[in-house]
Amino acid sequence: MVKGLEDRLFNVFVYAVLVFCALLAIFPILYVVSVSITPFGEVLRNGGFILIPRDVTFSAYKTLLTQSNLPQAFKITVLITVVGTAVNLILTGLMAYPLSRKNLPGRRIFLLMIVFTLIFSGGLIPTYLIVKSVGLIDSIWAMILPNAIWSFNVLIMKSFFEGLPEELFESARIDGAKEFRILFQIVTPLSIPVIMTIGLFYLVGHWNEFFQAIFYVTDRTLFPLQVIVREILMQSQQTLENADNITPTQTLQMAAVMIASLPVLVVYPFIQKYFTKGMLLGSIKG
Repeated sequence: MVKGLEDRLFNVFVYAVLVFCALLAIFPILYVVSVSITPFGEVLRNGGFILIPRDVTFSAYKTLLTQSNLPQAFKITVLITVVGTAVNLILTGLMAYPLSRKNLPGRRIFLLMIVFTLIFSGGLIPTYLIVKSVGLIDSIWAMILPNAIWSFNVLIMKSFFEGLPEELFESARIDGAKEFRILFQIVTPLSIPVIMTIGLFYLVGHWNEFFQAIFYVTDRTLFPLQVIVREILMQSQQTLENADNITPTQTLQMAAVMIASLPVLVVYPFIQKYFTKGMLLGSIKG
């Protein structure tokens, strides 16, 4: 098929817009990476703007990983992310599966209660009082259990389960399978796309954990990564006699941002193929 001049011009316009959008997305990351590995003297000579450094140094990363609370915060964040995501997926699946069965008694009432929580919440102070009353203050669980189930994710997973062929459930019941066996041996393997998608939501949420940490945790040894990064970002600029040999606050800031962002950037490409599929299949039914 021969394309006309208008079609070719339109394609050029579309590609130009896509390239422009890609550059807008890449530019902040490139800037942060460049400043984090550039000697501060070069940063000063360029007015604080660096995209391609001439000299490369990893002194900022070395300082953060050896002389700050970042390694401990990194361990706490990894623990919260792994345990929290596992708890989230298990509880979300256990709640979404019965709600996807149309013969569940009181199903409409339960769904209305879930939708209600999407619009209204108990508020910060009542939530804090509950967390305190059950003894979760200054513990890892204070950053996991208050958000153990997200209502939106329950509805997505429920919709996905409803899209599975009913014949699978009927044949499994004829063979004597109970509901738990159906869920874990039949439904779960067929639901990998939506599980990976929702798992990504939970993973990013836990990795970026901040508000619950500052509300419920006062022990600095339990601070997650984002709280420590915030402290680094809020440090005042220091006046240094030799900017080339001493790592300044600005370089530490950019290195801290990269350390906090890199794991999610690495994991996302491996889950991306499930992301779109899971969202589309999970949104077929309401």
